[in-house]
Order: sequence, then C-alpha cells, then structure tokens
Amino acid sequence: MMSQNRAELRDRFALENDYKINPKPDSRSAFARKIDHLLRRQYNRLFEIQQIQIELLEELGPKRKS
Repeated sequence: MMSQNRAELRDRFALENDYKINPKPDSRSAFARKIDHLLRRQYNRLFEIQQIQIELLEELGPKRKS
C-alpha cells in the first residue's frame, strides 16, 4: 500500500513537471509538425500512385476480355 502511495505521488509530480514544461499539451514541436507534413505528402503521393494503378488496370481489363 505504501509503495502504491509513493508511485501515485511520483506520477503526480511527473505530471506537474510535464505541465510546467509544456502547459499546452496540444502544442506541438516543430519536429512533430514536420513529421506530419512529410507523412501527409507521402500519403498523397501513395494515393496518386494508386490512382495510376487503377487507371492502368482499367485499361488492361477490356483487352483481356476480348
């Protein structure tokens, strides 16, 4: 029981320190924003590639049936 109390106290202090360091938990670092930007670009590019693949498959589809 005492160890649980110490763990709770330690966790509370850690949360308080985190808040002092970063009072806005939703504020993001420049690094996180850059990663998000790169991921968004990558997803967009993958979507473009999938669209091209779909178009190519559609072109091949009728030729196979003939």
